[in-house]
Amino acid sequence: MFHRTLAGLLCVWATASAADPVSLSDYVQADVAQARIGQLLFYDKILSGNRNIACGTCHHHDLGGADGLSLGIGEGGQGIGAERTAGTGGDAIRKRIPRNAPALWNLGHVSVTTLFHDGRLSVSDIYGNGYDSPAEEWLPQGLDTVLAAQALFPLVAQFEMAGNPSENEIAGAVHDRIDAAWPILAQRVRTIPAYGEMFVDAFDHIDDPSQVTIVDIGNAIGAFIALEWQSFDSPYDALLLDGTPLPDDAERGRVLFFGDAGCSACHSGPLFTDQDFHAVGLPAFGPGRTRRFDPMPRDVGRMGETDLLEDAYRFRTPSLRNVALTAPYGHNGAYPTLDLMVRHMADPVAMSAIWTPQMAALPDVPWLAGGDLAIRSDIREMARQAAALDVTPVILRDSEVADLVAFLGALTGKTALTRPMGRPDAVPSGLPVD
Repeated sequence: MFHRTLAGLLCVWATASAADPVSLSDYVQADVAQARIGQLLFYDKILSGNRNIACGTCHHHDLGGADGLSLGIGEGGQGIGAERTAGTGGDAIRKRIPRNAPALWNLGHVSVTTLFHDGRLSVSDIYGNGYDSPAEEWLPQGLDTVLAAQALFPLVAQFEMAGNPSENEIAGAVHDRIDAAWPILAQRVRTIPAYGEMFVDAFDHIDDPSQVTIVDIGNAIGAFIALEWQSFDSPYDALLLDGTPLPDDAERGRVLFFGDAGCSACHSGPLFTDQDFHAVGLPAFGPGRTRRFDPMPRDVGRMGETDLLEDAYRFRTPSLRNVALTAPYGHNGAYPTLDLMVRHMADPVAMSAIWTPQMAALPDVPWLAGGDLAIRSDIREMARQAAALDVTPVILRDSEVADLVAFLGALTGKTALTRPMGRPDAVPSGLPVD
């Protein structure tokens, strides 16, 4: 059990309360008119190969900016959240999305320079376009932020939004080279009169709709995400700003979080993330994020980007702001509740031993079910993953787990569910809005 001293608790309080409050000045500047275009594009299926899925399908306002699933149902599916189905006939999905859809909260904060669970997109001059990304030198110039750059990649991902090569011109172009599809998507958008007019009005360098490129589309979506998902009015922020006390259980959880439980070793800073990568031993399942030369249904995490063995099975530390709104948890959504996730982080080995597939929110897909747990039968791979663990176990009583969960709940913004723009009722393409 933990042993605490008064001096130790005072030290913890000083450390926790000295954190700088988050303010508007901590976010990248974004143009509201451009963001309003981005709001429409975010929910417009015109940006998908088969015109059947939008960014908002998997990052929905009603689901805290995520999709409520462990592993998403991408292109070909129907509906949102737990009700999303895997499609039928020729539209049926061929693969689950291999990772949990991350929420979008506070991604416009200036501290965010790396995105995706494996960090495969980051601010960098390595390719001369401002970013180290899967598109390498083919990522176009002029993207304002890492958010704008990120917005382009789901559009050209086969199982997320592009579709299969034989189905549409977008997927076929991607098959040739990653950047070949972006001009086609830009033409789709700019030839819709309402979009063309909005781009001319919102962007100083655009005098005619024919000038709209994928860069402008990315910048609009990036502006929307940066403005829409700002959240820094939680009870914890009130504590930092004016000393408003937390409820007793949340206060006990705060002391644990910054103290003996060790959570703040990785969940640090204003967004409660060190922006680094750690192996936390989550139970393996799903199709994995396979590589061309490694078809095993496994996910090697950061190593898939760096090719460094020491990065194997490490994933980016998620922000904990509004975490109570974004279940399930982990890079693959292994746990349905914060209680279970906290218990896993306290003792990954013990929790992995009692994990069951029923804990995962996986919509029924009979034709994929045989592969959902295939990786768990690979004894050597399971041993490799178990050996890569950056977590030092701690002993937590049930009451302490409950207190930590209460503190995590105190990181929920008071206006988190009331966003400034929200989900549009309709989009200029006329396609249905999820």
